[in-house]
Amino acid sequence: MKGKTGPLDCVVLPIEANSLFVGDKGIYLDIIAFEITNKKGESKDTHIVKQSLSKEIFEKMTDEQKKDMPIIGNLRVWGEYTEPEPESDMQPRSETDDLPFKRQRSITKTITKK
Repeated sequence: MKGKTGPLDCVVLPIEANSLFVGDKGIYLDIIAFEITNKKGESKDTHIVKQSLSKEIFEKMTDEQKKDMPIIGNLRVWGEYTEPEPESDMQPRSETDDLPFKRQRSITKTITKK
């Protein structure tokens, strides 16, 4: 490619074929971080970063293709890192409960002296 001052070295990436998307201020790549579960060596990295693909594209890939996706980078959580507890919405509900939100239940207990 030729620039104002002479030839330029460049890399050209097809946008759609590489699952990139065009935004208001540029071209973007969705990424996702996966926690490293089997650390090797003395690395302090806690996660690897890979490209995040749409569900449709990901489901069409073979297991081998998924494993071969390149690692874009890594990251390190600073400070003490603890995995958050999964939250569950497994609250029992009444058959007649038609409220669009979860009802908070209050429990009261009466203490009597003998």
